Amino acid sequence: MSKPFRAAAYGLIMAGSTAMLLPAGQSLAADDPATPRLALDGVDAQHTQAALQAQIDQASDQTREALAELRDLESETRTLRQQNRTRTHRLADEAERQLALARALDTLAHTREALPGIEQNMARQLRGFIERDMPFLDQERLARVEDDEALAPAARIRRLLEAWRTELEYGREVDRWRGRLDRLGDADGDAREVDFLRLGRIGWYYLTPDGREGGVWQAESGEWQPLDEAGRREVRHGLLMARDQRAPELLTVPLSVKVSAMPGEDKADAKGDDA
Repeated sequence: MSKPFRAAAYGLIMAGSTAMLLPAGQSLAADDPATPRLALDGVDAQHTQAALQAQIDQASDQTREALAELRDLESETRTLRQQNRTRTHRLADEAERQLALARALDTLAHTREALPGIEQNMARQLRGFIERDMPFLDQERLARVEDDEALAPAARIRRLLEAWRTELEYGREVDRWRGRLDRLGDADGDAREVDFLRLGRIGWYYLTPDGREGGVWQAESGEWQPLDEAGRREVRHGLLMARDQRAPELLTVPLSVKVSAMPGEDKADAKGDDA
């Protein structure tokens, strides 16, 4: 066989061998069991990684929630402790108040027994004071002393104390009012309407509406003494001042009560009529 023919034959043989090997190699690669196992292991690893990450994320969320709940509990604990301290102080104050009430209750029975006697003594003294005083507004003043059985002794005592304060005010004020007077010296004894003027407890006067008659109360005799024209004019000025219709000024009027002379004072000076 010539060399060219041998070369061509050898080439054909090698080409056939190669053609036969290639399909066989491809078949071996397709039938290799290691290739799909490696792919499955990679997918499982990814799934495991995702599951672990989900567990980590869930644990982080639970941790944050637990921390937030812990902070809330700590805040509530501080608030409760503050409230407890405040209530402890209040309870201590209340306990002290209850103790004071208990002591007061120990003497309450004796105090309650003494109240009626105190009230009666106060009423007796106030009634006597009013009856000995100038009889201005006497019915109104005595009505404040009248016993009211519907009131408890403590309430009656409070009312008597208020009446005493009113009596004290009478001694410091100038007052005027219109009322009826029975003793005007009329032959028929009919009561007439007059204007009264009171200067504290030292002077009590009346003046008829026409200004023609007037009088001053004399505490010593318990009677009205007529005023002359000068006296009536002064009372008229006093009535205008009491109505705020005239500027305050010194009044020269006789007094209803005697003024005792001070030691070393001239008796003539003690009988002055200026009010």
